[in-house]
Amino acid sequence: MKAKIYVTLKPSVLDPQGKAIHHAVETIGYTGIADVRQGKFFEVTLDESLTVEAARAHIERMAQDVLTNPVIEDCRVELET
Repeated sequence: MKAKIYVTLKPSVLDPQGKAIHHAVETIGYTGIADVRQGKFFEVTLDESLTVEAARAHIERMAQDVLTNPVIEDCRVELET
């Protein structure tokens, strides 16, 4: 099984790196881009001995405890079986 974990800043948190990316793409000619928000992506390979339910619980706990700062970030977990 693989878990994909997407970590993004909460909508209320300013994203200076996203703003810099937005400005950069506009200066090289990309138009129609309203906003850019950057984030982090993690891909974790899980041991096959885990059930889907146990794997989801394990990964969601790890994402909250280790991979995100819950004050300023949100995360989303996807499992591929």
